Amino acid sequence: MRSLIGLPARRAGSDNASPAHDSAVGHVTGRASYIDDLTEPSGLLHLAIGLSSRASAGLGRLALDAVRRAPGVVEVLTAADIPGHNEVGAVYPGDPLLAEGEVRYAGQALFAVVATSLRAARQAVALASVEYVDRIPSLDPVEAVRQGLTVLPEHVQCRATPAPLDRTGVLADDNGTSEQRHAGPEGDWRQALEAAPHHVEGEQFIGGQEHFYLEGQIALAEPWDDDGLRILTSSQHPSEVQKLVAEVLGLPLHRIVAEVRRMGGGFGGKESQAAALGALAALAAWRTGRAVKFRMPRETDMRFTGKRHPFHNRYRIGFDDDGLIHGAEIELIGDCGHSPDLSEGVVDRAMFHADNAYYLGSARVTGHRAMTHTASNTAFRGFGGPQGMMPIENALDDIARRLGLDPLDVRKRNLYAPGRDETHYGQRIEQHLIQSLVEQLERDSDYRTRRQQIRQYNAASPVVKRGLALTPVKFGISFTAAHLNQAGALVRIYTDGSVLANHGGTEMGQGLHTKVCQVVARELGLPLELVRISATRTDKVPNTSPTAASSGADLNAMAAREAALTLRSRLYAFAAERHALAPDSLALADGELRATTLEGESFRLDWAALVQQAYMARVALFAEGHYSTPKIGYDKRAARGRPFYYFAYGAAVSEVEIDSLSGEYRVVRADILHDVGESLNPAIDLGQVEGGYIQGLGWLTSEELKWNAEGQLTTVNPSTYKIPAFDDAPIDFRVALLEGHPNSEVTIYRSKAVGEPPFMLAISAWAALRDAISSIGDYRLNPRLDTPATPERVLFACQAMREIDMAKTPRVAAQVQT
Repeated sequence: MRSLIGLPARRAGSDNASPAHDSAVGHVTGRASYIDDLTEPSGLLHLAIGLSSRASAGLGRLALDAVRRAPGVVEVLTAADIPGHNEVGAVYPGDPLLAEGEVRYAGQALFAVVATSLRAARQAVALASVEYVDRIPSLDPVEAVRQGLTVLPEHVQCRATPAPLDRTGVLADDNGTSEQRHAGPEGDWRQALEAAPHHVEGEQFIGGQEHFYLEGQIALAEPWDDDGLRILTSSQHPSEVQKLVAEVLGLPLHRIVAEVRRMGGGFGGKESQAAALGALAALAAWRTGRAVKFRMPRETDMRFTGKRHPFHNRYRIGFDDDGLIHGAEIELIGDCGHSPDLSEGVVDRAMFHADNAYYLGSARVTGHRAMTHTASNTAFRGFGGPQGMMPIENALDDIARRLGLDPLDVRKRNLYAPGRDETHYGQRIEQHLIQSLVEQLERDSDYRTRRQQIRQYNAASPVVKRGLALTPVKFGISFTAAHLNQAGALVRIYTDGSVLANHGGTEMGQGLHTKVCQVVARELGLPLELVRISATRTDKVPNTSPTAASSGADLNAMAAREAALTLRSRLYAFAAERHALAPDSLALADGELRATTLEGESFRLDWAALVQQAYMARVALFAEGHYSTPKIGYDKRAARGRPFYYFAYGAAVSEVEIDSLSGEYRVVRADILHDVGESLNPAIDLGQVEGGYIQGLGWLTSEELKWNAEGQLTTVNPSTYKIPAFDDAPIDFRVALLEGHPNSEVTIYRSKAVGEPPFMLAISAWAALRDAISSIGDYRLNPRLDTPATPERVLFACQAMREIDMAKTPRVAAQVQT
């Protein structure tokens, strides 16, 4: 096997366990069809939207007469044309489909134009005249929290008077704030902090991230089946599209069918925010009686849709002479944008992951949901977990520099271990893998030798500096909204022996359909080519959960397995009676039924013949399956419980090289060891690990979002927003899956989720950059390095390190401001 950049990598399992992605050839050759590739229905119309240029304003007169008269225009839609609810909020209200009375961010949809061509629709949009009553926008999330401007669970509330703050800057009483506390052996968190021999404190800014899926947001709606609508949607949550379209149109759910064959990437950006496109296309189709396609150009997409939440984090950590944490206070401020969207859960998950893989002792973790007049930020791979992990990783480096220790030694001393295994929200760690995993990677990557070599190199190199860091990942797997932890599937056997499956998950390139096919084939003892999955549709499997939270295979493969087991049981019962077979001897393998007769003779029957016989005997050859995750439950009022079924683990060592006079740098090498339990498909899982690291690298180093003073996004295309390219990958990239450690919980074949956890492995690259910059001060100080750590930020940090008069620095843990 070859790794991402052509260097050797190790694969767990055999090639038979790693069939290729079911659409791999289509992806590479361009034959895979996405919505914009499909043959267009007769009379198809196209839709474009007019966007607000203001971040916060009263909406005055919309002058649209010139738009209506423009060539090719068939219909112009405003909020007044919506027959049902003007609302597409994912969980709570706050996201009108079309603005009504006010605008809350630059990029909000004001009206829609339906025309005979996409060009005509876009040209007509430009003819609109909009009157605004300007207001002062909220653009600073820290100041928003101070003023009590938060997105609340029920609605967006703007406080007239600021809420009181305690000494840490935490709001004393605000519904936009959540808190988790844990009392360890040292007492409560205040006692533990005060009693600790040493303290570090600091703050950091963690930038957002554009999803930058290769297939932009798109939907196609068409009248269907006499009185309904069919929505082809590039969505991770087709049931939500179905529900919100029905509510916008004032129709029952059974008249709306949402369908997803594949997406050209999602990463969370198509979990909640694809619904608006489906609803606008459906509204236009409903009014015109014709099919309507709504495809966003990249710039419109980036202005209209939300991003990964930027976070402003603060921390205060108490520790002893060995670097062992005794108490922690961590405050997380999530920039949610103008509405709730999924921010309640995103900030929750950030809080759940504020410990990363470390026992915090007595701790308080506080999360705020700040309201700003920007696009409503939304789900993104990791769903707040990556932002929540950053402050503790920052603090552990600070502790190491204060004590003159290797940061890896400080990290290892604080990892969860037996007796130190209860999280700050009350869930106990049951599978203790992280210590041994980190130690294995430490050996395999030759960390100690490389650390010594890098120190020697830096001592002799005044300009070019190298850095090294090993960071772990502990990521909780389950939706934190308990009701979403369920899935359904439908499996049909046709009379020729071929099998067709449907399930509630969606395919966005991650290989979910391939894994589900593998599971069905395994349970029915069939070659993989006999099993196929068709599009995800709400009229086949209803009430689906989003394909998110890394739970796609955990939920849907289990549901498909349940359906396959039901069919297998029926076939066994039929065959045993028909052919007088011993019931406990039956097995399906290699495309045939194998058994022993009641007389003790060997019996074999070809799969297709078995299916034919069962059909003629009127045996039902279709079955449904349903799965719900056991054990989980979290009391939000008490802030205690078990939000996650299990944890996935991983660790990465990154080595970087920086030019301290220009800020330029490169990732020289990355070594990764990642835990996926018993892998369902090692080839696909390795691809997820590699891709997760690279995408995380982009988040932490190059992908910078910028807004101007008026709240308008200025990074709106590839010329102003830099995602990682091939040359940004580590020069030496070594990836392996942890072997011999199946999931301790009952999951599909004891596997573990792999979608989100690898993303956080890239934190090691950011920590390595800090390590390289720290070498300028002989590793006695840590630089402040906000993210993304662009070359400019790295340069400023290097300059600041040089300007410090080390003799006048009484505290080695001082934070160098950039």
